[in-house]
Amino acid sequence: MSFVELLARLGGMGRFQVTYVAALAVPLLMLASHNLLQNFTAGVPEHHCRPRAAANGSSVPLAVSIPWERRRPQRCRRFLEPQWHLLDTNGSANAAANGSAGHAATEPCHDGWTYLDGIFRDTIVTEWDLVCDSQKLRQVAQSIYMAGILVGSCLFGVLSDKFGRRALLSWCYLQLGAMGVGTAAAPSLPVYCVCRFLTGLAMAGVSLNSASLCMEWIPTEARAIVGTINGYCYTLGQFVLAAAAFALPRWRQLQLAVSLPFFGFFLYSWLYVESARWQVTSGRPDLALRGLRKVARVNGRKEEGDKLSEEVGTGLGPPLPGGAVAALVRTPGMRTVSCGVAFVWFSTSFAYYGLAMDLQSFGFNVYLSQVVFGAVDIPAKLLSVLAISCLGRRPAQGGSLALAGLCILGNIFVPSALRMALAVIGKGALAASFNCAFIFTGELFPTVIRQTGMGLGGTLARVGGMVAPLVRLTAEVAPALPLVIYGVAPVVSALATAALPETRHTALPETVRDVERRPKYLGPQPKIPGTPNPKFPGSPDPKSHGPQNTRDPRPKIPMGPQTQNPQGPQTQNPRDPRPKIPWHPGG
Repeated sequence: MSFVELLARLGGMGRFQVTYVAALAVPLLMLASHNLLQNFTAGVPEHHCRPRAAANGSSVPLAVSIPWERRRPQRCRRFLEPQWHLLDTNGSANAAANGSAGHAATEPCHDGWTYLDGIFRDTIVTEWDLVCDSQKLRQVAQSIYMAGILVGSCLFGVLSDKFGRRALLSWCYLQLGAMGVGTAAAPSLPVYCVCRFLTGLAMAGVSLNSASLCMEWIPTEARAIVGTINGYCYTLGQFVLAAAAFALPRWRQLQLAVSLPFFGFFLYSWLYVESARWQVTSGRPDLALRGLRKVARVNGRKEEGDKLSEEVGTGLGPPLPGGAVAALVRTPGMRTVSCGVAFVWFSTSFAYYGLAMDLQSFGFNVYLSQVVFGAVDIPAKLLSVLAISCLGRRPAQGGSLALAGLCILGNIFVPSALRMALAVIGKGALAASFNCAFIFTGELFPTVIRQTGMGLGGTLARVGGMVAPLVRLTAEVAPALPLVIYGVAPVVSALATAALPETRHTALPETVRDVERRPKYLGPQPKIPGTPNPKFPGSPDPKSHGPQNTRDPRPKIPMGPQTQNPQGPQTQNPRDPRPKIPWHPGG
């Protein structure tokens, strides 16, 4: 009996699944708060050098202490000596404001900076003076956080396939809350960066395990809807972040506010039911049976649950060794999937954080920009779920990436008044791409290494997110160069998605063998009725996947109890009208 068929018997998308998805979705509200937090906690206010004090202790006018350009004081230089001649006869600073300081000698801000009151009054920039020569440390701090997510994607992807989804998810909730509080109490920038790194580590575990638990407990027809609901939770989290940042202008208070809820998530996470798919493929059918019976009771199908036995659970698929990173590239089908997923996740995250982490550059109010960037996700993800359901995963994924890349590249040529509009469209397309990627990736990898595969995608996404802030520094070479790099990456990845198989209306693969047996023809596949496969227990009938691939000359060899002596004829399966091809050594 396939797992799809078993879920249908136990209630399909019943009360258990609805409650489970809701419990996993609530923490996702806070993921956006941490990922985009430095838009507010590391905001850069207007600033200038602190003027040199006069010999008699009196204050020196700003106009004669700081060079001016474009009618405002320079940020990183001050005069060696006060330039009193810049004041006109009325004692005003008109001459200085007009920039007529000549070639007076200047020096760096040895006495620190003065920060003007405005949107950002208290940030890590004002606390640790991350301006002028130290301004790159602001981008480095965000890249360190992304590096934590990168390491977490590698680490938790493998550990989850070995130790299970639920236990590691609970630990990640606890670690994220604790490290968030530690970040809020950081006395120095190095301690801040260490805590942010460990926060990113836990963030990867929350994202990966939440996606897999959702994917492995819901029926095939509900996967696109549930994936989109999770995506909308991330979108709503951007509104939560904007509201919290507006209400809490001090960065330590804001950091604390978005971290404390994870202690609550940790407490109720122990009520989660471990993935039965993972338990079966890990050789624990007794625990899988216990979880399935609990699902049946919650869904009001207790009688169906009581009929289950360990033999039924074992029929979901033989316990195969999984979790090995080598399995991602061991066979041709897995190599194609792994490479395609790597392209998609890297380019989506790379371009997304290139746009979303530089709100100040658009010249609009940063709180309003955050709200607009979050609001565009609502129609974008709605359109993505329609495309995923009607056109298929592959067209939706490739189309959203191509649109995002073209919008970013278009920003090079349009006037500044239109840059915000194109950036919003591009950001919406990237949000749709993320939505597609979460669903598509979970369907491409088999259960035995699904977390490892999701970890691969998460790893490449974090590489993209880590590199994205640093690419901004290339603007010193050419102002348009960052946009060129951000735009080309998703266009190239859109082309790479053509090599991935379509997964719409197909059952989740349980083993690597199921992935290799996927039809190689292009185009949408018919919906699977969920009939068991007599060749491989626990897999759907290959007739459900579409017509026989005429380009594959390999004979189909029956497995299990139907296998005959390879030197002799094979017994015809009465349910399978296809003729059996005799097996020959070396064939």
